[in-house]
Amino acid sequence: MMQTFTEFSTNAILKIGDEELLAPYKKATQPHLYTFIRTNNSRAEIVVDSIPYTIEPKSILALTVVQYFQFVSGKDLVVYQFNPEFYCIKDHDQEVSCAGLLFFGNVHIPIMELSLEESRKFNTLHDVFLDEFETKDTIQAEMLRMLMARFIIISTRLLKAKEGFVETATNAKIDLLREFNILVESHFKTEHNVAFYADKLFKSPKTLSNTFAKLNTSPLKLIHERIVLETKRLLIYTDKTAKEIAYEVGFEDASHLSRLFKKQTQLSPSEFKKQLQKAS
Repeated sequence: MMQTFTEFSTNAILKIGDEELLAPYKKATQPHLYTFIRTNNSRAEIVVDSIPYTIEPKSILALTVVQYFQFVSGKDLVVYQFNPEFYCIKDHDQEVSCAGLLFFGNVHIPIMELSLEESRKFNTLHDVFLDEFETKDTIQAEMLRMLMARFIIISTRLLKAKEGFVETATNAKIDLLREFNILVESHFKTEHNVAFYADKLFKSPKTLSNTFAKLNTSPLKLIHERIVLETKRLLIYTDKTAKEIAYEVGFEDASHLSRLFKKQTQLSPSEFKKQLQKAS
């Protein structure tokens, strides 16, 4: 069972399903989607960054877009997957954002065990998710984002309440990538150069690039992706001009932002805005 929500205006994707949704990950790969796996009455076996994990019954595990993930076994699972455009394009409190504790919060692989009452609450929330998938109207996307925000808030509370919760990472490369993403989240509107972030992390730009290359990405690519996400948000949710948006995300010349935006989306900001208007 799998259901997929897509939104043209943002390229947002949300997938909800069971273990069939994890079939493409029989071989270790990067999902490029934020992923939650919830077990019910049986355990699941997975491998993350070449480390095997057992998800006990009635538990939730959260994965980022960059971890190498392999699904080994499991049944009767509930799986949620979404891309940055679905959730990260919206403003959220730091703890429950895409740079929050569950994703880039510099934590061990987060696995939260659920009590019977907590499991019941997640089952109820899942039913609301499925019901909302059947409701095709102009606020469906916003409702699905609100439900995902609720899911993440509850999961974050469980993680913070977990005995022995420590904000440390076990993998040096992933640790560095998370720290970098958190810095980008805080400074991307004013700092576009890799050297700034390398200095904050006490690394050389070359060290960052070499480390991230092993994760199939680059520091500059991550900075640019965050700028483009913010530009999309401002185009969608505000009436600001291209020049105003460019200034807000740190470009004195709007043409520089336009070139970056088009390189990533194949559309200029004005073309993107026109397509939004046609779709509305």
